[in-house]
Amino acid sequence: MTKSRDGGAGPAAEQPTTAAPAKHRAVLTALVALVLAVSAVIYVTVAADDGTSGGTFADSRPHRDASVAPASTGTWVGAWATSPVGGEPDTGTEGLAGRSVRNVVHASTGGTSARITLSNLYGQSPLTLTHASLALSTGDGTAAADAETMRRLTFNGSTRVVIPPGGQIVSDAVRLTVPHDTDVLVTTYSPTPSGPVTYHPYARQVSYAARGDRTEDATGTPYTEQTPYWRYLTALDVLSNEATGTAVVFGDSITDGITSTVGANRRWPDILAGRLRTAVGSGDALPRYGVVNEGISGNQVLADGLGRPVENQSGLGRFGRDVLSRTNVKVVVIDLGVNDILRNPDRADPNRIADGLRTLVRQAHARGLKVVGATLLPFKGHRGFTPARETVRRQINAEIRAGRVYDAVVDFDASLKDPYDPRRLRPEYDSGDHLHPSDLGFRKMGEVFDLGALKGAGQAEL
Repeated sequence: MTKSRDGGAGPAAEQPTTAAPAKHRAVLTALVALVLAVSAVIYVTVAADDGTSGGTFADSRPHRDASVAPASTGTWVGAWATSPVGGEPDTGTEGLAGRSVRNVVHASTGGTSARITLSNLYGQSPLTLTHASLALSTGDGTAAADAETMRRLTFNGSTRVVIPPGGQIVSDAVRLTVPHDTDVLVTTYSPTPSGPVTYHPYARQVSYAARGDRTEDATGTPYTEQTPYWRYLTALDVLSNEATGTAVVFGDSITDGITSTVGANRRWPDILAGRLRTAVGSGDALPRYGVVNEGISGNQVLADGLGRPVENQSGLGRFGRDVLSRTNVKVVVIDLGVNDILRNPDRADPNRIADGLRTLVRQAHARGLKVVGATLLPFKGHRGFTPARETVRRQINAEIRAGRVYDAVVDFDASLKDPYDPRRLRPEYDSGDHLHPSDLGFRKMGEVFDLGALKGAGQAEL
């Protein structure tokens, strides 16, 4: 064989010239057969490779033709997001070891592939996850998934990932059609103790947990534990053909939707997302954005919460994490400042608060982002109301309305105040605590927002 490969021309030269064509055809046929055989071996080897290293992990391949390489073109945008707030109480030692955590989130825009972000920001030890999945909900308000949409998630090709304390991880993309306005189930399983659990406490959405690794259980039956929290999960991105960017809504409990109906997606950013999607679908010349909610109840512009790392980090401290780092962000909407007034007796300075908001705007402008800002809602009747605090609120609103803070303004105060007493909310828009809107009030906020304000980029200098 060696001789025929290296010096095959020798024997052929000894034959009569009339035999040369036949001999050449035989050699060519043999070479073609060899190439086909080698190609077949290569194909089988590549097809069997699951993208991991260090051994064979047959069970680590994503299910149902999921892939880390999206099958279609589009733009990565944020479909849902939330802010990590702190460490979940009573999880400091064990975390949620031996339990499957199933988060229920709502996609503001659709796509053909999806990926998630998981956070261990408030963990004091490494968080080991050995199994994670993503699926569409059956839509019945339970933990049940549409079995045909179940996808196993990987992280750099492996189902196992270790997230260090203070860290986060983005999953590989999986092929899955995620319709807009749909509930998505994101499930993780951690076999070992790790805490505290990084969470968002006021989700206004029921999520679930189950004993053991039930990550790909579609029935939802083992998920007997209900929770009002989102755990670990901070973002869901989609490869979208219907959106070209992300609008981030940044605020406090009013943006968080703390008094909205649980499981109904009636926060005002939800209303905004639906209106924008409908208007674009009707042919209006508006930007096509997914809308994500980065509200934290109790959040302030200037002051952090307690702890290390600090819980409920100030707006100034978390703006880079919760706005500038979001996927393909184009515009930010800010509704923040009332807690700086309420939580600082006799020390609430309207100039410092307005200057803090201007600092956020400058950071956004440095990234080319437009900033739409909201006036602060009235709160007479709330236990924290005083005439002095009302004066501070009005001074801040005067700066906002005069165009000395934001690129564009949405005047929530004018739209929701009681015409007979402008210091308080109209009764039908009041949840009852005289600070937070009702479902009807949140709807009003979403409806009065001028969608045209989302157009354009940020100013070079305010």
